[in-house]
Amino acid sequence: MRAAAPTAPMAGPAAAAALLSRLLIGVLAIVALVALVISIALWQKVSGMQEQLARQSADALAQSLEARTLARQAHEVVRDTAARLALAETRLNEVVLQRSQLEELMQSLSRSRDENLVVDIEAAVRTALQQAQVTGNVQPLLATLKAGDQRIERASQPRLAPLQRAMQHDADRLRASASADVGEALQKIDELIRNLDDLPVINAVAMRGSGNALQAEPVPPGAPWWERALLVVRGEARALLRVGRIDRPEAVLLTPDQTFFLRENLKLKLLNARLSILSRQVETARSELAAVSVSLNRYFDPASRRVQAAATLLQQIQAQVKTTEPPRIDETLAALATAAAGR
Repeated sequence: MRAAAPTAPMAGPAAAAALLSRLLIGVLAIVALVALVISIALWQKVSGMQEQLARQSADALAQSLEARTLARQAHEVVRDTAARLALAETRLNEVVLQRSQLEELMQSLSRSRDENLVVDIEAAVRTALQQAQVTGNVQPLLATLKAGDQRIERASQPRLAPLQRAMQHDADRLRASASADVGEALQKIDELIRNLDDLPVINAVAMRGSGNALQAEPVPPGAPWWERALLVVRGEARALLRVGRIDRPEAVLLTPDQTFFLRENLKLKLLNARLSILSRQVETARSELAAVSVSLNRYFDPASRRVQAAATLLQQIQAQVKTTEPPRIDETLAALATAAAGR
């Protein structure tokens, strides 16, 4: 019994040590378990991360392939677009060239049309001017100027505006100065030619006066035969012999044949004057009309109404011929020359 007593205090530290070791082992076991759990969790997390990285890598690879495919397609699109752009630029250059050529062609056609228009108007105007100068009638010339004005207005070419204004000015001037003088003069000349055969000459008037003198002495009724015979003899003597003052002996001494040729000569002079008026030879027409006036005053009876009417008609013809001037369109001709030269 004494031998067992000393062992009891020694058994207490051993039990504490064993308990401590058990606690330590339990703590270590718990720590190991926790570490294991943490390791497993970390391993799972790392595995998840690896799987995620693998998926991301696969996605990135797929996206890279897709991006490469898109880049290739974009490159092809860019190349196709560049080719189309080059083709469009080529066609645009062709269109621009064709447009410039078309504009040049239109300008050439416009110039050609203007030149043809100017040539046609000039030919028509010159023809009408010659006709007016020959006939003395300016109405065809006015009609030609009006037609040319209308053609220029329809053409709507600013380059021909000076020509249009010149034609309008000449037309206005011709209307202001134009009259029926030439036509009336020709009609009056024809009328005078028709009336020449009815105009009495001076010696014909004297013969009619002598006849009237014979009839002015009647035979009284109941007169003896010798008185009647004396009156008849005296009348016959007066018919054979006349005494009077002669101011124009060349007119009184005209024979019937000479009177006929006088009338025909005056007709020829009037016809020459008519032709001179038509040919615009004003001086020749004036000289012929002056000669007719001299012959009319010299050989025909100035007291006759027919002669007086013929003299008045001749004076009117002379006045109309003096005011007659050839038509002129200098402004239009100058504008036509300028337009034809292209200035």
